[in-house]
Amino acid sequence: MALTNRGLNRRERRNLEILRMDVILAGYNLDKELIERAKRGECASDMVFSPESISAAYARISRDPDPVNILREKARRDIVRARKSNRRIVFDMGHHSVAEHVIFNIDIIGISRLAVESLEEARLCAYTEKSQRYVTLDGDSVMPQEFQQRDRELFKQLTHEQNQLYLRAFPALLELQKRKNPQLYELEHGRATIEGWAKEDARFALNLATETQLGFSPNARNLEYVIRKLRHHPLSEVRELGHKLFAVGSEIAPSLIILSDPKAFKEQFGWEVSDAFIQGGRLDLKSISEKMFSRFSSESDQKNTTASAAAVSLVDHCDNPDVAVVASLLHSTSEHPKPYDYCVRIAREMQRADMHIEYIKQALEKLTEYDAVFREFEHATFTFEISVSASEFAQWKRHRMMTLTKQPYDPSLGYSYPEAVIEVGLEPVYRDLFDKTTEVFLQLQKRYSQAAQYALTNGHKRRALITVNMRELYHIARLRMDEHAQWEIRNTAAEMISRVAEIAPATAFLACGKGGFHSRRGQLYNRD
Repeated sequence: MALTNRGLNRRERRNLEILRMDVILAGYNLDKELIERAKRGECASDMVFSPESISAAYARISRDPDPVNILREKARRDIVRARKSNRRIVFDMGHHSVAEHVIFNIDIIGISRLAVESLEEARLCAYTEKSQRYVTLDGDSVMPQEFQQRDRELFKQLTHEQNQLYLRAFPALLELQKRKNPQLYELEHGRATIEGWAKEDARFALNLATETQLGFSPNARNLEYVIRKLRHHPLSEVRELGHKLFAVGSEIAPSLIILSDPKAFKEQFGWEVSDAFIQGGRLDLKSISEKMFSRFSSESDQKNTTASAAAVSLVDHCDNPDVAVVASLLHSTSEHPKPYDYCVRIAREMQRADMHIEYIKQALEKLTEYDAVFREFEHATFTFEISVSASEFAQWKRHRMMTLTKQPYDPSLGYSYPEAVIEVGLEPVYRDLFDKTTEVFLQLQKRYSQAAQYALTNGHKRRALITVNMRELYHIARLRMDEHAQWEIRNTAAEMISRVAEIAPATAFLACGKGGFHSRRGQLYNRD
């Protein structure tokens, strides 16, 4: 059966219930001389096309007086020695940054939206994912490996109903957008925009097992870290992803993707690397946390916290963010450098005299909607708790210059759906589907504490904690408060900026969407 299935396309394989994740090495960086020789047809039998020669050569820069190009030539000619050098420098001496010079490009096909969340927790990698806004979905979904046969049938029936509502809602939502935006629909690019709005509103009916694909580009150091985490994940699909990433990475760069294989590491170095913390550290903490809740919480506390579902709460922030930014700017830009505590005192004096506003105005006078504000804005930090749908969380996880932690999806927080669903008269149908999905989830949760989340829809919610600095908030505002942003994250971002503006009115004033930037700038500088 396995041999005959190789020629089937993904739809045919899905119908036979043999659809599996594909992880394909698309490319990796090579020494230019190897590429040039290959172009000239000079490929010798002893040539090894590996990016490890680059990392080995760069690792020698700090200790070898030869020019870098000579170091590359030496490593290129003796890849066996280069690999030994990599292992010694990276793992014996602990210079793991050397592995960052090796870059992989990896295709990942047939992965669920739920599993993607675990992969994209790695912040220092590049991802481009299939969009549910631009691609019309046709029912492809991943069957959780954990489910037994009776639960597979239950899950398949629920998935079918969710997909049918998506297919029913999309044309109705598209007609609504056409009526509301007739002039935009006349434009070629406008039709794509309107169709995208309809698709992203219809998708709230789809579950987290919905299949997606992405391009994934890590460096070797980050790939190894990702593999170690994924191989101990509670979901079978995510563990499978970890094993497949190890297979493609270790084949090309075996000297750098070795920490992910404890057995091979022990054979190479003679001592073991424990995965105990990665494998069980969070599980241990979970049980300890439950004991602390039990010890220090009353029954009324438990009821109140379960019901709490505030969309946006500013739960913490640095002391006086405006002063933090002004003091940091004074600290780094003065012609006569002063210690930070002195700069803080001056910034507070400026604030008392309302001079900090003029100072910030001058600092940002040449700012455009495409510029990042000064790095000193990163010294003002804020922590938010947000309650968001799976659809919105999928967008927040792409913001990597902030700290994002999350709770499991929790049906008790309710669910989200677009205003457009109400306008086309489908609200009762969506609510019925959400309620039925929650019932199925609760049944599955008794047997599969983690895998039950596959059944939940894009509309179901979870809580997340975001710690972000003012500079990244500007980026969030530019992107997510723009008129082209998805409605849900646009509302959340606007609420976050509003809360920040209450405590940091001077430094947050120009944090807005790209479309509103010139108007806001005009207010600040009293210009048309």
